Parts: sequence; structure tokens; C-alpha cells
Amino acid sequence: MSPALLPKPAAASAGPEDDVQLSLRDHLMELRKRLKWALIWLLLGFAASYYWSQQIFHFLMLPVFAALPEGEKALHFASSIEPFLIYLKVGLYAGLFVASPFIFWQIWLFVAPGLYRRERRKIVPFVVAATLFFLGGAVFCYVVILPPTFDFLIKNTGPNITPVLMMDQQLGLVMLLVLAFGIIFELPMILTLLAMMAEMDYKFLSKYRRHAIILNVSIAAFVTHTHYPLKLALMALPTTISQPSRSIVSQIFQNKDQKSRITKQSYY
Repeated sequence: MSPALLPKPAAASAGPEDDVQLSLRDHLMELRKRLKWALIWLLLGFAASYYWSQQIFHFLMLPVFAALPEGEKALHFASSIEPFLIYLKVGLYAGLFVASPFIFWQIWLFVAPGLYRRERRKIVPFVVAATLFFLGGAVFCYVVILPPTFDFLIKNTGPNITPVLMMDQQLGLVMLLVLAFGIIFELPMILTLLAMMAEMDYKFLSKYRRHAIILNVSIAAFVTHTHYPLKLALMALPTTISQPSRSIVSQIFQNKDQKSRITKQSYY
């Protein structure tokens, strides 16, 4: 039979899966590899930050000191080893921020096999934007949220009540809020990745924007674990205001070669 008469193989469908096909075991191995490198970068950031852990701790506690009464601007510790352990935590927290660009780099490398070739070239914009969003959320919390929060909590205790604040508890509260805001400010980047992977589109976000607002408030209430409405509003307000921008970002980066599976499912 002439080769010209032989049936031609079907053309492979265009898609990122044509470039890289991974089994479940391959995905788990890749995840382990990326977690290993993220941990290595975190430890390197810790090693680079621990030397300044005392200065970093006092810088983080400035909103607390500003809210304390005059003559009582001091924190306490309950055991001799507690300051050492606290400074280790501070070095670890600082190392997380120092290593954040490299950690986001590992996240990108993990999801890159699910993207098209041209989308994989956006690694530098993604890493830069994710780092800026993360640091921006932390700075926003430190500058805008922490001062009025501690001022309200400490100065509204009533007369003849002297605060005795512990180092470990105040560090835990400050870092909880700082990291929470850093993560919340990453939501646009998460939606960008989902849009590029065709897992979510702007129509889905617009349709369920009311549910997203309720979810934002619920997450803020869980993270702040407080009954003070001011503290809850300060955390829920930025995420609620940024809701329209998430739809815009998702529309800009939506995969134009493949419709969202979520949108497809809504048609049936």
C-alpha cells in the first residue's frame, strides 16, 4: 500500500498537556521537590535574618509600645529561655519575607506544567507581582491596621488597670495579622493563576461576588478571632474593596485558547 494512502495520525490537541504529561506520582514528586527547595530558601532567609532578630522584634513591637501608657512601655517574659525562642521565631518570620520571591518562584515552577509555553514566560512578572502583593499586605497591616488596633485594645481597659503584656503573645498577635494580610493580598495572584489554567473566569467571579463578600468577612472573623467590630472591619474592608479588581485581573489573564471548565459546567 502506498504511504500516501495510509491514515495520518490525528493531530494532537493544542494545550499545555501536549508539552508535559505527569502522572499522580510525578505530581507528588514534583511537589516534594518544590517544597524541599522552598524550605531551603526559608532556612537561608532565616540564616540571613537571625542576626538582626532583636532589632526586628523591637521594630514589630513599635505599635504596641505606642499604645502603652507612659512609664510602662515594656514587655515581659515568663522564663529565661523565652526571649531566645522568641528571637528564633522572629528570625523565621523575617526569613519568610526575605525568601518570599524564591518561594513564589517554586510555586510558579510547580504550576508551570499546566500552562502554555507563552504563559510560562511570565515567571518574572508573576514572582515580582506576588512578592509586591505579599509585602504590600504586610506593610498595610503594620502601618494602617496595627496602630489603631492596639490603641483601641489597650486604652479601653478602664481605670486602675495596668497592662502586663508578654513578648510571646504580642509577637504572635502581630505576626498573625501581618501574615494574614499578606496572604489576603495574594488573592489577585491566585485568581490570575486559576484564570491562566482555565479553572476560573471573570464571569464566575461576577456571578458569585456576593458569596465572595460573605466569605471575605467570614475569613476575617476567623483570623482576627475577636468580637470587636473595628478590628473585623479593618481586615474585611480591603478584601471586599478589591473584589472588582479580582474580576478584572481574571478577565485580563483568562486563557483565550481554552474556556473555563467552571463556565462550561454552568451551561448544563
